[in-house]
Amino acid sequence: MSSFGLRRRRDAARAVALAACAVTGSITAAPAPAAAHPFGDPQTVTIARDQQRPEVVRVRWHVGGPDDLTLLGVSLGLLPQDRVLADGAIDYRHTDAAVIGSSEEFAAYLLKQITVTDRERSCLGAVEPPKSLARIGATVDYTCPGSVGMVTVAVRMLTDLHPAYRALATGPHGQRAVYGSGEDSHDWVLAGTPAAGSSSLGRSAAAQIAAVTGGALLVAMLIMWRRSRRRRTVA
Repeated sequence: MSSFGLRRRRDAARAVALAACAVTGSITAAPAPAAAHPFGDPQTVTIARDQQRPEVVRVRWHVGGPDDLTLLGVSLGLLPQDRVLADGAIDYRHTDAAVIGSSEEFAAYLLKQITVTDRERSCLGAVEPPKSLARIGATVDYTCPGSVGMVTVAVRMLTDLHPAYRALATGPHGQRAVYGSGEDSHDWVLAGTPAAGSSSLGRSAAAQIAAVTGGALLVAMLIMWRRSRRRRTVA
């Protein structure tokens, strides 16, 4: 391979590394794939008050990628360790979601990693049996001591596997937040209109969401720009 081709590959690899660092907010080496896959599609969370039961907060969680789901199943002891291959790849199978979703271990994990409090009073969670964990996700209903107006929702899903995992959350009135290690708790207005401070939180969250979801686009644009510049130089 020519020295030009080698330089181009090095530039592409460097662009990927820089984009990954921009997404996580710190310039650190990416973890080994066998440990976790936190730099793929982010998890999503939706938060709302049950319309028929004003004391119930409904939280729906959806995994980012199927390999993350398999990795979680391995960590919970539901799938064999050899599903994480020697080269770090994840041996995902379509049956994994059913195995994980129907287990008591997964339900317990959800209730441990996602919590809801109403004015510092804990709300009791009940996991709905997932109909399609990989495609739709899992839903938990949290029953609070009384009708809820504003609640605090903590989400720590997968951050015990690696702190770089993120979850993009949405709520009523256009509220948004990004959950991650060190930022695992947010307040949500479920009744009435959010205060002015909530709108600024939404704008901040939107910027974080753009940083997380735009990482792949940034990589592609940077590589294409470098290649175009090199072609003009050679010409």
